[in-house]
Amino acid sequence: MTQMPSLSGHRALPLLDSDVLRTFVTIAESGSFTRAAQQVFRTPSALSMQIKRLEEILGQPLFVREARQVRLTPEGEVLLGYGRRLLKLNEEAVTQFLAPTLQGRVGFGTTDDVGTRILPGVLAQFARSHPAVHVDVVVGSSASMLQRLDAGELDLILITAGNPGQEPRGEIVHSEPLVWVGREGGVAVQRSPLPVALAHQGCAWRKMALDALDSAGIGYRIAYTCEHSAGQEAAMLADLVVSPFPRSLIRAPLRRIEQDQLPPLGDYQIALVKRSDLGEASDALAGHVMDAFGQAHR
Repeated sequence: MTQMPSLSGHRALPLLDSDVLRTFVTIAESGSFTRAAQQVFRTPSALSMQIKRLEEILGQPLFVREARQVRLTPEGEVLLGYGRRLLKLNEEAVTQFLAPTLQGRVGFGTTDDVGTRILPGVLAQFARSHPAVHVDVVVGSSASMLQRLDAGELDLILITAGNPGQEPRGEIVHSEPLVWVGREGGVAVQRSPLPVALAHQGCAWRKMALDALDSAGIGYRIAYTCEHSAGQEAAMLADLVVSPFPRSLIRAPLRRIEQDQLPPLGDYQIALVKRSDLGEASDALAGHVMDAFGQAHR
């Protein structure tokens, strides 16, 4: 926060920093310091310090901190309206004077597990940096994304690496543990045969899960099949199944199943694949994607 000199001799009111306002709005909209930190590529402790300073400046509490989430106080709800308008006005003013250096269209494909995690922050940041570039996003399976890339319909894609029958392509930008997940307090993991939710044939998560269960001699039945991780999540929330799931996507009331209950699955990877004749706008978006994954691990 900075202060302007007062011409009347009285102490001037503080100016609200746009970066701090953006942090405040992101936390309010996501309901979590952790999720907001992932979107703005900072640590939760750094965001907490910003909000603490903002509350000190305004002399009001802005959030009620609960066990798994935060919610706005009445004063915070008032500031949220002002914050959104101030950020929008700042964006309009900057865009008015700074001519965009890049124009064009980018076709971007991704799997849904990536689309719900890293992608929202990447697209928001890219739109601020390159407002004249239009990004068309397609969400689907890794196989369909590769087909559309090869057909020239997409410029760059994020896919799961290591799918059965899929040749290694692109550059690995992310790796994390795949773990067994179920509803907290649920009984699906105790059933025999074990009910599992999986994607269709050709998915790396499916192969990793079935190989692990077969090696451990655990009986199972595929009770739910869905290409989208959101569908698998819905089945777990209903306590109908357990499922292989990326550790970073676990949200309450889902929980990671203890390792002594089910066999380990190992890591899965995400690859960025680009067309060979990538244009300047597409190349810029690819750089943003790689930066986002890199910052998410710092």
